[in-house]
Amino acid sequence: MGRWSIIKELIGFLIEQKKYFLAPLVVILLLMILFILLAEIPVLTPFIYSIF
Repeated sequence: MGRWSIIKELIGFLIEQKKYFLAPLVVILLLMILFILLAEIPVLTPFIYSIF
């Protein structure tokens, strides 16, 4: 299993089941994960804190 398999499965499920209303939720969750991962890099931390 690849690193992106869960995301591919989720997107495939949303398209197959026509659950398009969940797409914004998925995008927000992915952005939150990205911010959390970027916050762990000490050099980028002040820039991320300034966004909020």
